[in-house]
This record gives sequence, C-alpha cells and structure tokens, in this order.
Amino acid sequence: MSWTSHDIPPQDGKVAVVTGANGGLGLATATALAGRGAHVVMAARDQAKAAAARDRLLTAHPTASVELVELDLGSLASVERAARRILAAHPIVDLLINNAGVMAMPQRRTADGFESQLGINHLGHWALTAHLLPAVLRAPAARVVTVTSGAQHMGRPLNPEDPFLDRRYDPWRAYSNSKLANRHFAQGLDRRFRAAGVPARALTAHPGLTNSDLQSHTVAEGGGGAMGGFFLALTRRIGMSVEGGALCELRAATDPRAEGGTMYGPRWTSAGPPVRRRLIRPGSDRAIATLWAVSRDLTGLDIEVTSTLPASRP
Repeated sequence: MSWTSHDIPPQDGKVAVVTGANGGLGLATATALAGRGAHVVMAARDQAKAAAARDRLLTAHPTASVELVELDLGSLASVERAARRILAAHPIVDLLINNAGVMAMPQRRTADGFESQLGINHLGHWALTAHLLPAVLRAPAARVVTVTSGAQHMGRPLNPEDPFLDRRYDPWRAYSNSKLANRHFAQGLDRRFRAAGVPARALTAHPGLTNSDLQSHTVAEGGGGAMGGFFLALTRRIGMSVEGGALCELRAATDPRAEGGTMYGPRWTSAGPPVRRRLIRPGSDRAIATLWAVSRDLTGLDIEVTSTLPASRP
C-alpha cells in the first residue's frame, strides 16, 4: 500500500521545526504536521512571505498551532538568533526538518564568506542542528531529517583544500556537492546518535521531481543556465505537487518503522509514493569524517552527541 499523509501518526504535543516553511516543500511539510497536531515552528528568511504562508496553513487547519521564526541560513549570526529564540520557547524539539535550500546559484558568498550553496544547504543547517541539539536530545524519540536531492549522485565528498570550488566553480557541481553533504551529514549524525545510545535518529529524504519554487528561483537568479530552464519546464509539465514531494520527508520524520541512517524518496526515482531508497555509494567513514572536520572548522561549531548529553537532560 502507498504511504500518504493519512498515515502520519498523531503528532499532538510534539514540536516540529521546519526550515524554508514559507513555501514549496517546507510549507507542505509544515501544513501536514500542523494538521496532525504538532506545534510547528516555521523558520524562514522572508518574513512577509512566511506570514502569508502561515495564513494559508491556518486556512487549511484553523486550530493549528504555529509560530514564525526569522532564519537566514546564509548567516551564522541569524542562525544563532533563531536557535536562541526556539530554545527559549521550546526546551524539547521532537522533529527538526532541515528542508530549505537553493539550487545551481551563480558563484556567490554568504554573510560569513561561504560559497552560497554549501553555506545555505549544508553549513547553515549544520549550525542550526548544533544549536538545537540539546533540545533534540531531550525529546523521547527525536527525528532529524535533512533533505537531499537526486543530484547527490553527481556530487563528490568535500575537498578540505577547496570546499567552495574556487579553483573551478560550476553551479551544478556546487549544488551536487552540497546535496551529497546533506546525505553524509544525516548518516554521520545518526552514527553519533547510535554510538551515544540515545533514541534520536537522523534520516535523509529526497523529493524527486517536484514542482516547487526551487526551479523557478534558479532560473530567476540566472545560475542554472540551459539546464535550469530545462528542469523548470520539466517540473511544470510532469513534476509532482509539493504535497506529493513532501511525503518523502514526512515519512522519514514520522513513520515509526523508518530507521535511522536511511533515505526516503519516490518509488520511481523522480515520482511516486515515498519509499525507502537504497543508498548508492554509501557514505564512507573518510568522507563523513572530512565533512565533520570541514564543517566544524568553517562554522566554529561542533556536533558531538556524547559531549552534549549532560546539558540535554532536564
């Protein structure tokens, strides 16, 4: 049987943080979780767009419990402010959905000097997860879900000597590397959860070919070249709805049978119901260790579960 939003277990009493919740997959994910009773923290950069998204969510679920938090993943200072606000209101975070992202952007830098795609897609989420980790570890059975892409298969593990591809930048190569980093991050985090003996789990999900605003943003920014226009036309023609694409991250986040360290994606690669997908080129110890070292050095933030445990206990 196909897994649908009706299979999401009741989420009453749970706190879910969803990045990029002001549109696309993020809004669809936030709406589904709120509709099942979760209190949803809609974390997004554009607050005007986020307010409109919240109104749409409340139109669908008038009694839903939601809040807006300003979050710019391209700024470590913004990430820290957002995390402090979340932690002040929510000592326990049950679901952290690292959903936001950009695709095939021209060569640009974040506020901290990072290449924009690695900075937003991975390093911003690394920092958010690091800050929220104590609250995640207080949850009875937390899930951290990081959204990747089929482009991960074209990506390469981060090169610590040139993580931003300054020697030979290509928008699609940078995107693919950031999406492989997303998957390696989820695998590495789950290994650390298991080694520490905690019930939290980390998974990854990819939405297949979904007609979200990701492709139109790529074209508007002029970074994807001819491929950007091709994918925009393709997704508009045959792409899944955002509600369909969001099912992959929703299943990873809520299905009691979903195992940590795994990936969920569409059954037919680009479309279809959410199923557990085989990991092609499983993350090696070396690639994950390099990701941890590079991310720690660039952000100044570490993610080590065991050392966080004492502070996580009520």
